[in-house]
Amino acid sequence: MISMLSENHAARRIALIAACLLAACGGPPMGPEEAIRQWVAQGQEAVEDKDRGALVDMVSPAYTDARGNTRDDLGNILRVYFLRQQKIALITRIEELTVYDDSAARVTLQVGMAGTKDNLLGFTADAYRFELELERDDDDWLLLSARWGQLGQRLR
Repeated sequence: MISMLSENHAARRIALIAACLLAACGGPPMGPEEAIRQWVAQGQEAVEDKDRGALVDMVSPAYTDARGNTRDDLGNILRVYFLRQQKIALITRIEELTVYDDSAARVTLQVGMAGTKDNLLGFTADAYRFELELERDDDDWLLLSARWGQLGQRLR
């Protein structure tokens, strides 16, 4: 009798765990605005992890900006920045997010950046504003163009 109750209790636990997993995996598909917010969060995490490959994968092969940069140029900029910083921390705030026909978007971000160059006095901190143009490629959002500058300065 006791073993029968234990088996029943274990079966209920397994069913409860399975239901929770299915509920977490299921659910309604993510809308464009939510997907873009997740894209920004993934970008922040990739910068803090100094994962240049993940960041470059978030950029469209057709990327261009007003400074004349291409996708490859952005990868090189990130390489230099990551080599110069031991640790990087970001604080991001989305100022504005506009989605056009579920296939394009504009995102304006404020980003506080802090980095350490060595363990003594090599601390840097800056605040920037970014205007990002995104395009949807199948289920992925990719950076198509960007303008940025220090907070309070003109964007280029």
